[in-house]
Amino acid sequence: MKSLTILTIISIALVSCQSGKEEKKEMTALKKIESPTGSNASLPYLIKGGDSRLYMSWVEKRDSGWIDLKYSILSSDSWSAPELIASGNDWFVNWADYPMMAVDNKGNMIAHFPAKSSSGTYSYDVNVVYKPVGGEWSQPVIPHNDGTPTEHGFVTMLPKNDGTFLLSWLDGRNTGGGDHDSHDSHGGGGAMTIRTATLDMTGNLTQEAELDSKVCDCCQTGGAMTSSGPVIVYRDRSEEEMRDMSFVRFIGNDWSEPQTVNSDGWKIAGCPVNGPRIAAFENTTATAWFTAAEGIAKVKVAFMDDSGESFQEPIIVDDSVSVGRVDIVMIDNQSAYVSWLDLEGERPLIKFRKVSSDGSLEKPVVVSETSASRGSGFPQMEVIDGTLFFAWTMVDGQNTSIGCRSFVL
Repeated sequence: MKSLTILTIISIALVSCQSGKEEKKEMTALKKIESPTGSNASLPYLIKGGDSRLYMSWVEKRDSGWIDLKYSILSSDSWSAPELIASGNDWFVNWADYPMMAVDNKGNMIAHFPAKSSSGTYSYDVNVVYKPVGGEWSQPVIPHNDGTPTEHGFVTMLPKNDGTFLLSWLDGRNTGGGDHDSHDSHGGGGAMTIRTATLDMTGNLTQEAELDSKVCDCCQTGGAMTSSGPVIVYRDRSEEEMRDMSFVRFIGNDWSEPQTVNSDGWKIAGCPVNGPRIAAFENTTATAWFTAAEGIAKVKVAFMDDSGESFQEPIIVDDSVSVGRVDIVMIDNQSAYVSWLDLEGERPLIKFRKVSSDGSLEKPVVVSETSASRGSGFPQMEVIDGTLFFAWTMVDGQNTSIGCRSFVL
């Protein structure tokens, strides 16, 4: 992925971490969980299924050039035998746009992977496979019907618990297939968009819509299902090249107009490849993101206000030498845990901490040392029954493997 180097814009500043002092708390030690993955495994994705079990998907690269997408289920700190979801030798799997899965409360499953649509560098399609309860994994379904050899990816998948799944993705049908950040909404090539559709367990697509007509080209999207309906967050892109976070909600029978989460004012002539994450607890949501506005790298969290129509003022979770790559989970309607990748000197560390809607923060906890390279991907975090679970790609030269740990709250 082509992105603007942001190390030159990171300057260390001592900025207050919102009101309130950090709470001191005795922390339980992190526990290692043996990974179920094979050799050359990378890009884990953790998800709490609708059955309240923890699922992990990942990819394994074979010497032949084929890639396998697999998954496993955690039970009593032990992973089940891996199961194959799909395989291919034309996939466009990379550190930022990686496969993932979702599971509803009936046990229906879906997963996605990006596959090349032409020889162009960023020409690939979203491929979705589904597995009904008691059935087998389907052949791939492409949720976008434009047929253009352009970029389609950075998918969010949410179970609607009625036998269907909501999909959203970045859609480059208007870009003409150019390189990242070369798109001009007033020139020959248009802008990247974000679109949505609903998929059922027979492969039918309905409720297709465009959510925003101009967004950042290669940042992950995020989504959460509240008791009032879905919320999608993403990195937006203004005419002035402001790359701040926006969100849309499904209200009644239609999607809302895009709204800004917070006006960070990060003007950057390139995609930082650093998207937001969002979590929900009943009808409350909290979103986490990375910004380097004013040349200061920060991880922020914002809780949605009581009206459900906007987010409160953000809470600064980290403003040292953050690399971003965030994740977030909620444990009640006022508290969340956020994870991110940080640099302490030359040591890249995966950290997490508790943040509350009143601005209070608990002391950060180090999950593991890792790599700041693209190969280390985006560390994952999920919460099940009062325990946080973590998974990340470990890089050793040309070899990769997956680390897993848990933390009892």
